[in-house]
Amino acid sequence: MFRKMRRYRQQICQEDCLKILREEGRGVLAMIGEDGYPYAIPLDFLYNEGNGRIYFHCAMQGFKLDLLRSNDKVCFSVMDKGFKREGDWSWNVRSLVIFGRVREISDPMMIEGQVRALGMKYYPTREGVELEMKKSLSRVCLLELTIDHMTGKLVNES
Repeated sequence: MFRKMRRYRQQICQEDCLKILREEGRGVLAMIGEDGYPYAIPLDFLYNEGNGRIYFHCAMQGFKLDLLRSNDKVCFSVMDKGFKREGDWSWNVRSLVIFGRVREISDPMMIEGQVRALGMKYYPTREGVELEMKKSLSRVCLLELTIDHMTGKLVNES
């Protein structure tokens, strides 16, 4: 169903892909938009190692949700910060391309748990997370991305 990577020598292993999901803070979610135009937006995310799914939070209404409700198939891309090899001017970047399906989570306990974990990834203190959750958890929509296919590769930008 999914194509094999053309430049397979640049492919990174599954563990390196998961490391990027654990450590990086932002990715770009692409959806099937209106009138044949793609729609892609940068998002904070949380990778849950326990179930192998990716979580996003958003408002309870908006264009993104309208698109996902009409077609749940997405592509999510993440890249690391990159590195330079000693004596080289060009950057080396690891990137992921993930194909999957997104659904809205309705279970309040799951929403609270995943939003708390998401907050802990970004906020400097647990107190800050709890304060923000107290103010806005009731207005949060939680999205879950189930990964159907994931590939990663190392690209030298020279």
